[in-house]
Amino acid sequence: MAAASKAKKKSPEQDQGSRAEQSVQSFRDALEKSVTISRDRLQEVVDDAVRRGRMTRGDADEMIGRLVTRGRDQAEDLLSQLERLLAQARDAPGRARKQAGTHAQKARNRAVKAADKPLAGADRVRRAARVPGFPISAYDQLTVRQIERRLQELSPAQLRKVRDYERSNKARKSLLSSLDRKLKN
Repeated sequence: MAAASKAKKKSPEQDQGSRAEQSVQSFRDALEKSVTISRDRLQEVVDDAVRRGRMTRGDADEMIGRLVTRGRDQAEDLLSQLERLLAQARDAPGRARKQAGTHAQKARNRAVKAADKPLAGADRVRRAARVPGFPISAYDQLTVRQIERRLQELSPAQLRKVRDYERSNKARKSLLSSLDRKLKN
């Protein structure tokens, strides 16, 4: 039963692929059912039938008008199907790129979150042991919120070091004002 439910559920990529395959198949079916005859050739055949007396000129003109109208309608349908297929083909790389970017961002966020607490703990140990270096490990990879949480444990000298680094690099206003507030207190 579980295998059956898994088989029924499709990912968005599979769903897009099956829709594209269905569109291509319907386009092929429409092409297989169509007949292409030039207007000139059709006119020749009908003119010949009129000369032989098999149909009147009025009937011939009416028949050609209907056939041409129907042919144009079918051609427009085929062109619209082809345009939809081309649009799907053009959009596919953009959708794939967007999905890949979304997945990569989520993975990055999970990795940063998983490493945040151990890095904060390592910073505390390093500062307690008075090991020289920048006060916050992996500073450039951290978000403003993560940095602000770590500022609580820093001395004024370390806060100045972080402020100077921030000012000369990313210069995030919210972080600089937070650093300035902590230094005033």
